Parts: sequence; structure tokens; C-alpha cells
Amino acid sequence: MTEAVETNTALVTGVDFVAVPALDIDESAEFYGTTLGLPLVKRWGEMPGVEFQAGNLTLALMEPTAFGQEFHAHGLPIALHVADVAAAREQLMAKGVQFVTDVFDSGVCHQAIFLDPAGNSLGLHHRYAPA
Repeated sequence: MTEAVETNTALVTGVDFVAVPALDIDESAEFYGTTLGLPLVKRWGEMPGVEFQAGNLTLALMEPTAFGQEFHAHGLPIALHVADVAAAREQLMAKGVQFVTDVFDSGVCHQAIFLDPAGNSLGLHHRYAPA
């Protein structure tokens, strides 16, 4: 019996980071680092950008106008994994985080949507059903 050799021929092999627009980089960095408790990866020197690690995904906060772009907040949420959506929602509400939904059940997961200081949509997410 011969063993199959796995080769990766995909052009795209992963996601390195997701850019998150910020209006005030210091305010956003405080929110992601202190309020959400995400580990700081690095600041972008003199440019208004800072990276935080959320599990296996890097969130790169940046003021788009400093990079020749217009500011547009993310309208659809970036889903942040938590063990318990209701408990995490209560913890963040106690810190003044603005939620735009209660906890809801999609049939496979629990979610709750909230906004960062720049108005970007983020979601607490926990999948309870098998993939």
C-alpha cells in the first residue's frame, strides 16, 4: 500500500490579520487591550496602528486616514470566541460596553453583538453544536 503525499497547492494558505478601522488609535488600543483584555502584539512605530492577538487571529487597529483611506466602521461583526456568551456580555456591560443585541441563539451558537469606540461591530460567539 502506498502512502498519499499531501501537497498544498492553494494560493491562499491562511489569514495573517484583520484590519479594524479606528477613529482614535489610543482610545481603540485601550478598549481592545484593557476592556477586552487582548494581548498587545506591537505598535506600528509613528504610524497610528497597533496589533492585538485574539486567539489565532491578529486584529490590526489602524486609523485609515493616515494610510490614504476613508474611515468606514465594520458593519458586520468580527466574532470573538468566548466560553460563555451571557457571562462575557455581563462582564463587558459592567465595563460600559455598548451592546446592540441581547444574547441570541442561531441554532448552532450563542452570540451577542456590541460596538467598539469607533462603532465597529464585534460579537461574542460560542458554538455549541458540532461543526
